[in-house]
Amino acid sequence: MADDRNAAPGDLAVPLTDDALAAISFQSYERTPTIEGVYVRPLRKHRAENGWFAELLRLDGGGVEGLPGAPLEVRQLSASRAAAGRVNAFHIHPRRGQNELWTVLQGQLLVWLVDCRAESATAGVRQRVVLSGEEPVQLFIPAGVAHGYRAGPEGALLVYAMDRQFEAAAPDEGRLPWDHFGAGLWEEDRG
Repeated sequence: MADDRNAAPGDLAVPLTDDALAAISFQSYERTPTIEGVYVRPLRKHRAENGWFAELLRLDGGGVEGLPGAPLEVRQLSASRAAAGRVNAFHIHPRRGQNELWTVLQGQLLVWLVDCRAESATAGVRQRVVLSGEEPVQLFIPAGVAHGYRAGPEGALLVYAMDRQFEAAAPDEGRLPWDHFGAGLWEEDRG
């Protein structure tokens, strides 16, 4: 994300024109704030000359093995294919409290998370995560955290585990408008 702070002439070793000086901003590599209960856990790709293999989940009697925090007892495993550039936002699961564990296998997703839990220490915090099939990770999204994504130029294949089963007759698929937290979240980085 770009830092909106413009450069002051004294900050620069190379003098710039007034026009360039007024428009310049600098890339920020600071991490976005984190939301309580959200975590990103890298997965390991075992590469060989004929491809690669990665373990997505190890299950034991109590749920997913090796996850930090509360155990996640998987009740459903789903896949979703996002078309290139697709914005799919925002979802939240307040009725039954669904937790999710996401992994992108192919392509890329820009994911925005917003803590909507009234009693959370991080209520209102926004967290940005990039998920990629090149470097797969597990992203844990706790119940009450709104989540949405924008697919990269090749689209994306998302696999996700949930601790609740989908119920078509009474879905716990709360929706907030795609721009509820600001349309700027989904703008393409043209920088």
